[in-house]
Amino acid sequence: MGILNFDNVSVGFGEGIHRTEVLKDITLDVAEGEFLVLLGFSGTGKTTLINLMAGLQKPSSGAVTFKGRPVTGPGPERGVIFQSYALMPWLTVAGNVGLAVDTVFPGLPRAEKEAKVAHYVQMVGLSHAATRRPAELSGGMRQRVNVARALAMNPEVLLLDEPLSALDALTRANLADEIEGIWSTDRKTCVLITNDVDEAIVLADRIIALNPDGTLGEEFRVDIPRPRERGEMNHHEGFKALRAQVTTYLMDAGIAAQAETGRVLPDIQPIHNLPKAQADAQEGMKDLNFLQFDGLHKIYPTPKGPLTVVEDFNLKMNKGEFISLIGHSGCGKSTVLTMVAGLNDISKGAIKLDGFHVRGADPERAVVFQAPSLFPWLTARENCAIGVDKVYNRASQAERADVVDYYLERVGLGSAMDKPASEMSNGMKQRVGIARAFSLSPKLLLLDEPFGMLDSLTRWELQEVLMEVWQRTKVTAICVTHDVDEAILLADRVVMMTNGPQATIGRIVDVDLPRPRSRKALLEHPDYYLYREQVLNFLEEYEHGATGKTEKSRQKSGARKAA
Repeated sequence: MGILNFDNVSVGFGEGIHRTEVLKDITLDVAEGEFLVLLGFSGTGKTTLINLMAGLQKPSSGAVTFKGRPVTGPGPERGVIFQSYALMPWLTVAGNVGLAVDTVFPGLPRAEKEAKVAHYVQMVGLSHAATRRPAELSGGMRQRVNVARALAMNPEVLLLDEPLSALDALTRANLADEIEGIWSTDRKTCVLITNDVDEAIVLADRIIALNPDGTLGEEFRVDIPRPRERGEMNHHEGFKALRAQVTTYLMDAGIAAQAETGRVLPDIQPIHNLPKAQADAQEGMKDLNFLQFDGLHKIYPTPKGPLTVVEDFNLKMNKGEFISLIGHSGCGKSTVLTMVAGLNDISKGAIKLDGFHVRGADPERAVVFQAPSLFPWLTARENCAIGVDKVYNRASQAERADVVDYYLERVGLGSAMDKPASEMSNGMKQRVGIARAFSLSPKLLLLDEPFGMLDSLTRWELQEVLMEVWQRTKVTAICVTHDVDEAILLADRVVMMTNGPQATIGRIVDVDLPRPRSRKALLEHPDYYLYREQVLNFLEEYEHGATGKTEKSRQKSGARKAA
């Protein structure tokens, strides 16, 4: 019998034929001092599960108990950290944490309360910001306050409902390390819900997958010794094997939708194709150096003088090449992308596509943003048709309709073409965005963190969709991402940028892995983790500054030399 127990718990909403079962027959024992990770994705009932543990929701059937007693409501013994941080905006960091201390220790002398507040603020590394208010903090710092406030309640069980999912990759990894450090010190029972496999393996004693039908899936024991340093995990055979095992299970259980087939793409020409005489004159040369960045700079005027964001960016791409552009937040990745898209002026240098200078936006350069920006009142088909009607202005209406339908089918929306965007999930909207971009038959496809707002499983699925459609078109493409696995999975070359300001290309890695690619196949390829290590090492080197290595990487380097 554990500290927290579920006995045949089910939760459903509605009545009769309209009833939806969110969780089904959940039987679960959480051991005292355990770090349990429930690995769930959109629609698997993970938030409902954490709400049941917290006492914020009651089961439709079955029982939830804490130390043998029924959970009937919230209690200070179960501290909850949610994805969104509801801080009091008028209070300082210390003031927000102080609210928790006042609740649990109302009779404590003021000096002792202040000492407790200072202790928990220091525990999450915010002593230097104790007098700041939430508006003065980054997203990562605000979530640290949330963690400190939960810890200040001195709970016996810490419940974490995707507390890191809204943060950038670096902040997310650092805060996960701090949570593990706190758990290791106090050995509180921790239950974390996440959609990140790496995060689950680094933190957990035990991982349980949540199935799409609301049942508990396979259980995975994590026997990797602690502490589990992310860079070292890249060399750990147990980590690699478990990562492949968990990923394969989740993909097999959760990815059922596949791109539909059957429609033939009509043979029509977009308006940005070269006239035949001009195309003949360039034959034999335009495939090489199809896209060129020559001495590219972006400089913004500021009250303190010119600020160079991107400096001396030089890159040549061949026709049909796929490049991933990766680096830490603020390194100018999206700035480069918006300049080649024609949405941001070039301060100095030049960009040439197919032998011509890039000037202004043009449908020959299609962009897929993180948020697809659809017209909510239009259907998937109508959102795609807006661009297709302009690009194929000499084609018949039937031919244009075939182009739209072909790409919507390819991204798995054949049965949802007439669904309004306002009724779509984020994943479906991004499918429309991908279909819309490909349907323009662009010379260059630009993807700016296209899956950044999606949960991991939807992200994996759409990466497979993107690769499948790209394999058919072989359009020249650049994808901006902060996800190392995504960068390697998609690209022929990974281009890594140094930190800004004055960001430039720091290193390029050629990815010589067979195509067509799938995530499962790559995880089993012997060279995959070698590429991953090269990218991770570069990112770690630039983790805390524009040029200097981190103290951690310097220590590693010294240890290797000593060895």
